[in-house]
Amino acid sequence: MSEAGGIPTKALPPIGPESEVYWQGCSEGRLLLQKCAPCGHVQFYPRLLCTACGGEQLDWHEASGKGIVKSFTIIRRAVSAAYEADVPYVVALIELAEGPTMMSNVVGCEVETVAIGMPVGVAFEAYSEAVTVPVFKPEA
Repeated sequence: MSEAGGIPTKALPPIGPESEVYWQGCSEGRLLLQKCAPCGHVQFYPRLLCTACGGEQLDWHEASGKGIVKSFTIIRRAVSAAYEADVPYVVALIELAEGPTMMSNVVGCEVETVAIGMPVGVAFEAYSEAVTVPVFKPEA
């Protein structure tokens, strides 16, 4: 975590050649996943090769943004001053409708109402001018 003008900032993910398209999609409000052309495997996080067959032909597809909470924890003590305003908050494993699981936050509800199996939908939050991250909100 770096400081901008003495103010602590949240840790930002590294953006490299394999993830640049993903992060651009997030900045546009679209959750993009890689799909292997030869075998059809859908994967997250972005990689250079298919995790199922080792193929190099990965295409980007827009995900539905729907999923369920697979597991979660409630963070009640900030890891640094940059996160103090956020506590308590939920860090969850979200099983996407397309198959992959991703780690994210569940927002838009009381932390005590989050439950395993809860249906969620994607939303996006700007962490900085350069990085927008997917978060998930409860769905009916």
